[in-house]
Amino acid sequence: MSNLTGKNILITGATGLVGSHLVEELLKLKPYKIVCLVRSKDPSSYFYMNKLDESVVCAYGDLNDKERIMNVVTKYEIDYVFHIGAQAIVPTAVINPYEAISTNVMGTVNILEAVKMSPRVKALVVASSDKAYGKDCTDATEENAMGGDHPYDVSKSCADLISLAYHNTYDLPVTVSRFGNIYGPGDLNMNRIIPGVVKSVLDKSTLELRSDGTFVRDYVYVKDVVDGYIQLAEQIDKSKGEAFNFSSGYNFSVLDLIEKMGAVLEEKIDYKIVNNQTNEIPAQSLNYDKAEKVLNWKAKSSFEDSIKETYNWYKKYFGHE
Repeated sequence: MSNLTGKNILITGATGLVGSHLVEELLKLKPYKIVCLVRSKDPSSYFYMNKLDESVVCAYGDLNDKERIMNVVTKYEIDYVFHIGAQAIVPTAVINPYEAISTNVMGTVNILEAVKMSPRVKALVVASSDKAYGKDCTDATEENAMGGDHPYDVSKSCADLISLAYHNTYDLPVTVSRFGNIYGPGDLNMNRIIPGVVKSVLDKSTLELRSDGTFVRDYVYVKDVVDGYIQLAEQIDKSKGEAFNFSSGYNFSVLDLIEKMGAVLEEKIDYKIVNNQTNEIPAQSLNYDKAEKVLNWKAKSSFEDSIKETYNWYKKYFGHE
């Protein structure tokens, strides 16, 4: 039996891509109560379309509201926290850095403070990112320094460092995850490459590439991400005070990704290189030996099957069935 069974669990960012799938998976473990911090309601999101809101408590609030965060953690007697909520769109962070830094840094501090004040919390899982490593992120291990140098990257570097600082200073049961590019059913940010490719196939339109097509990234399926989060919480005695990289090993340039998706979907994908993207990291890849050795975690989803599942979800979502 999972140590999450029968417990009260708080998820921030629960209505987003990862949060929705995490809620779905946690419900199978039969917790006593799942509380989702919700900033606003989007009826078209995976969370609401799958009626997950009917199986959880939706506590409306903002990560920047320290008193509200404290109230939610104490009122619902939270035992485990998954802090996934963030301003996660890189171009938006460039346009509005204050919002990104405020939410990603001080929002994380507000969660940490609430956990520090609550003796019930047994584990806090904080979602960081490979972007926290900055430009020095080729086969990066957890020993690499935090090196973000643009608003979103810096916000993740800071939140990552602060989270581990709270463990080191206050002995909080905090653990940090670092993932690459996450994809899967429910991602409504169509500016991301995988949703963009799928939409161009469904619409029979030309995909515009903001980069020159050579940027290299890790791609990891959302269900494997969720499994990683749950493992961190279930094995908090091993994971606390530590950061863990998670990757599927699928490391592609944008042009390679388009070619591979075209082969899986048996479609020719037309694209045009616009190359107007700025402040992007040329290549990123994560070494995930630590997660394999310490947590016995490994990605289970094949690229082919996960792309097909994602494509089929979008077909239904956009009414192409």
